[in-house]
Amino acid sequence: MTGFVATGFAPCTQPARYLQQLVKHWGHKMAASWDGEGQVAAFPFAEHDNAVMTAQSDGIAITLVTGDADRNEQLRGVIERHLDRFAFREAPLQYTWESKP
Repeated sequence: MTGFVATGFAPCTQPARYLQQLVKHWGHKMAASWDGEGQVAAFPFAEHDNAVMTAQSDGIAITLVTGDADRNEQLRGVIERHLDRFAFREAPLQYTWESKP
C-alpha cells in the first residue's frame, strides 16, 4: 500500500447490513464490491484513493488509502456521513481513526 493510510473503527450492532447498503448505494457511482461472505466491502474512489471496510462482530473496521492527508481527511467525512445514514438508528456512530503517512 502506498500513499497516506488511515485505519478506523466504528462500533455498531449491524455492521454487515450497513456495509451491504453502502455497496448498493455507491455501486451506482463506482465499482464497489462485496465479498461472498458478507464481510468486506471495497470502494475505489479514484486512481490513488480506495477504502476497504470489514464487518466485524462489534463494528466496522476501515482502511482508507489516499494520495495525501487532505484527501484522506475529506474521504473520512464522506465515509462517516454515509455510514451514519444507513445506521440511522444508532447514528452518529463513534469513529476512531489512526493515520500513517
